[in-house]
Amino acid sequence: MSRIGKKPVTIPAGVTVTVAEDNTVTVKGAKGELSLSANPALEIKVEENELTVVRPDDSKENRTIHGTTRALIANMVEGVSNGFQKTLEISGVGYRAAKQGNKLVLSLGYSHPIEYVAEEGIEIEVPSNTQIVVKRD
Repeated sequence: MSRIGKKPVTIPAGVTVTVAEDNTVTVKGAKGELSLSANPALEIKVEENELTVVRPDDSKENRTIHGTTRALIANMVEGVSNGFQKTLEISGVGYRAAKQGNKLVLSLGYSHPIEYVAEEGIEIEVPSNTQIVVKRD
């Protein structure tokens, strides 16, 4: 049995999950709304603050989609509650990052610093000179 598929998805406060009759899962939260048309063979249960995905048998097709469906739903819950965030770490002698206004300035061993201006809706933080956090609204 799938180790990923067996894990329940914890639904945080402020996020609502609804499952329609045609196995369409809709997740609403502070960051938006996402939906997924799950395979009708799977049974998706929402009980209190947990969601579980149950497969009817151990056929190859059901085993294939069991863990994938659970992972997609977990990613949807994460996306509407926290949004997208990626943490990057720079490693190398003399490599460092700094933020100047809305620009990210990288010193990566070239003769000149590399300056990057984030697009609208993208937020860049530099907690230390070797770590960069990129967030999307």
